[in-house]
Amino acid sequence: MISVTVTEEWNGKRIDAAAAGLTPDFSRAMIQRIIEAGGMQCNGKVCSEKRTLVKTGDLLEFESTANQENFAKPEDIDLDILYEDDSLMVIAKPAGMVVHPGAGNHSGTVVNAVLGHESSMMEGFENTDPTRPGIVHRLDKDTSGCLVIAKTEQAMFKLCRAFAARVVSKTYLAIVAPAPRVQCAEIKTYIGRHPVNRKKMAVVRDERQGKFAHSVFTVERSGKIGTVSAALVKVRIMTGRTHQIRVHMSHYGCPVIGDSVYGGNSRIAAERQMLHAWRISFPHPDTGVVMTFEAPLPADFEHYLQEMKPL
Repeated sequence: MISVTVTEEWNGKRIDAAAAGLTPDFSRAMIQRIIEAGGMQCNGKVCSEKRTLVKTGDLLEFESTANQENFAKPEDIDLDILYEDDSLMVIAKPAGMVVHPGAGNHSGTVVNAVLGHESSMMEGFENTDPTRPGIVHRLDKDTSGCLVIAKTEQAMFKLCRAFAARVVSKTYLAIVAPAPRVQCAEIKTYIGRHPVNRKKMAVVRDERQGKFAHSVFTVERSGKIGTVSAALVKVRIMTGRTHQIRVHMSHYGCPVIGDSVYGGNSRIAAERQMLHAWRISFPHPDTGVVMTFEAPLPADFEHYLQEMKPL
């Protein structure tokens, strides 16, 4: 246990800044991780808010190893980088990779890989969740494709605002079964937690039960995989709700193949949902210039496209 007393110099300052300033071996980012993990005490009481102000004479105590398995650590993991500059990077996330550490996933995430690639990000995100530095949007574990990552806190704030303002254009490719009966459709619903299975999302009645979700899909190609009708669809989402495309396509009667949660056709034995974040366009946080990137289709996705035979 490390114990320090707040001096006059740190009177009225934030607890994370004071603790870091009083313990030279610990950076502010490290202190924030300790606070996040519940490992910081002020005058004998747990302090879980990094913005708490301290005063002269306060006793700060923390365990330097508190729940470190929950902290994002740099790892030497290959990244498929589509673009990189001083402010951001765009990667092609593989299916099976979690975006950030969380319950049951303390290593092997995109964040671990990014910190291993760019060590300066360990210190540059003082006002950000220490397990999610640079993360401005997410993809499900088994969804592949374009993922934008901020390399500075300033870029992160600007990119988050762009996503919130819906000036980011996101287009996905999905293989669904059965094939839709129309060439294109617009889906507008509310999406909220499933009333029984709280790990799932569902189409709900109104804004009291969920959030508005808006998707548009077009059929790019249709055929059969084995004896099952299937189609490659291009889906543009105007909102970014959890599992939005998976829920909307299932609601429309054409679930994504391999999606065991939302009704993927069991006669097509895909090991994961065939959903790929194909293209993303957004204004650069420094210049405002709109940039567009596309992630190549992964091998398993290509396999099912090759298996899809014309009707």
